[in-house]
Amino acid sequence: MSTYRYFSLPVYFQRRFGHRIQKIPLDAGSTCPNRDGTLSTRGCSFCNEHGSGTGMAQIGLSLAEQYMLLRERAMRRRPQARFMAYLQSFSNTYGPASRLRTLVTELTDLPDLVGLAIGTRPDCLDEEKLDILKTAPMGEIWLDLGLQSANDRTLARINRGHDAKSFATWTQKANACGLKVCAHVITGLPGEVLADFEQTMAFVNMLPVAGIKIHNLFVCRGTALEKEWRSGTLRLLSREGSLAWLVRGLSLLRPDMVIHRLNGDPRAEELVAPGWAAEKQTFLAAVKKRLQDEDIWQGKALGHPWAEWFNLNDREGMCTS
Repeated sequence: MSTYRYFSLPVYFQRRFGHRIQKIPLDAGSTCPNRDGTLSTRGCSFCNEHGSGTGMAQIGLSLAEQYMLLRERAMRRRPQARFMAYLQSFSNTYGPASRLRTLVTELTDLPDLVGLAIGTRPDCLDEEKLDILKTAPMGEIWLDLGLQSANDRTLARINRGHDAKSFATWTQKANACGLKVCAHVITGLPGEVLADFEQTMAFVNMLPVAGIKIHNLFVCRGTALEKEWRSGTLRLLSREGSLAWLVRGLSLLRPDMVIHRLNGDPRAEELVAPGWAAEKQTFLAAVKKRLQDEDIWQGKALGHPWAEWFNLNDREGMCTS
């Protein structure tokens, strides 16, 4: 039997564009309503003051300058590569629509650029901003939209500042505009059990979500979670527990949903716990082995036969074990 197990982003890019696409992380110097006092000054409990940013905006590099610098580095290794700009840190649609228009304009007409991914929150969108994105002249647009959990009690506990209904509303509106939504979710959030994560997968399945990023919960320096962890009130999933949750989640996902990420990627200097979260490739290898050993594939638990969703004659296939 074929060993294809899930629909990975590299395979999607190959099918969509006919060649390898590499994301270039860009820092627009954005902030967040959960940090600037609009909703809160504490931020989400798992998010540190850098917001997964590169810090390039702080040293004065424009988006175009950042792109050209990182593009040049990437093309030394892969001269034929093409790129997707990724506005990653914090909430990049936060603020007036004019700011978003400026960001999009700065990224227009850059060489070898085939699309844009923009990270944000559902409560930082409106109709005008969706219109700016849907008319952006840079190819495919992905809206990386934070959900984290479909459980509103969990969202309140991690100080998320919005509910699951907000995510559903803006996912549907973004899809109606032709934008591709990539949902961000986390395994092992405080107070959650596996059944909560299963409900989150079911929630995402019911919406026009085109892709998903699944992160394991880890503790970064300078976060509210660090305080909880050091006080002994936060219980983290073990490596085995995270593996089991993730494999179960994959089995519950619609097989047409593109898997953008299967685990978090903390910087060594930021990571507090658990230690195994720094072993990205080892964890990914364990995921693939578990899928193979237990004969699990994306969507199997939904009752879809293998051959219904996976073209076994397509040697590009899904991600292999």
